[in-house]
Amino acid sequence: MVQVGFVTAAHVHVPAFVSGLRAAGLRATAVGLWDHDAARGAAFCERFGLTPFDSRSALLEACDAVIIGSENVRHGEDILAALAAGCHVLCEKPLVISEDDAAAVGEAARQTDRVVMTAFPCRFSPAWAALKERVAAGTIGKVRAICATNRGTCPGGWFTDPVQSGGGAMIDHTVHVADLLWDLLGQPVVRVNAQTGSNVYGQAWDDTAMLTLEYADGTFATLDASWSRPGSYKTWGDVTMTVTGDSGTIELDMFGQEIHRYGVGGHSVAGYGTNLDAAMIDEFLSAIEDRRAPRVTAEDGLRAAAVARAGYRSVRTGQTVSIE
Repeated sequence: MVQVGFVTAAHVHVPAFVSGLRAAGLRATAVGLWDHDAARGAAFCERFGLTPFDSRSALLEACDAVIIGSENVRHGEDILAALAAGCHVLCEKPLVISEDDAAAVGEAARQTDRVVMTAFPCRFSPAWAALKERVAAGTIGKVRAICATNRGTCPGGWFTDPVQSGGGAMIDHTVHVADLLWDLLGQPVVRVNAQTGSNVYGQAWDDTAMLTLEYADGTFATLDASWSRPGSYKTWGDVTMTVTGDSGTIELDMFGQEIHRYGVGGHSVAGYGTNLDAAMIDEFLSAIEDRRAPRVTAEDGLRAAAVARAGYRSVRTGQTVSIE
């Protein structure tokens, strides 16, 4: 049985990760949680029945593996501490937000025999698998262009503090689709042109982000990575893609399996189908048990984060920028 701890309750996805781990049954157990924000950690532990730890080092000593859900700026430090303690790591995206952390985490991930996995649940979508199969089979010929979205509502809190998050909507929503495009095309982005705005909330952070991603073979993709949906909209679940090839087009609505409910209390959405977070955690545990690399690696997370950072460089310079 894998002993798994949680490093902070900062991210909105941590509750789903707790549920996903518990769905694994006897394969794993939740040891507890440490949070540098003691009040937040205590409240989370009480809500989800977890044991609170007074220090990160104490939690790491008690665990075989950790799931990191801290603020983005803390990811690099938390990953390095976990690996130094001999723990396997599943870390929330973006894996890192700075060049220095990218270099340090990349080197540590290459040197360790521990599993280091990036939290990209979209990779485990059956709809995504079906799209990949059709593209690989040549159904639409060579892919030439892709129009993608990952929109949603603003999560608020530290997500809108660039010091903690590394930006706004662009750093938050670009990485999922950047990773999917790598998984589909098998080649990295070489140039990025991006524009951001504060068109919804009018604050200092970006709530609107549009990117054009170019690939070495001439393929290009556009991505709307905005927090452009109203407060009543679902926070998660707007990954769409139109893939155009020489002989046809495939459209993806990854979270289209849902029921809309309307009543006196207003509108709500209930999704059904595969639990992607549970599937991701199952892969994390399987990689640990089988002593192999996970389907989504640290390298994948670093590559996707580099695309988002290039987007911000493009905004600052007003130019298309290259990714080395």
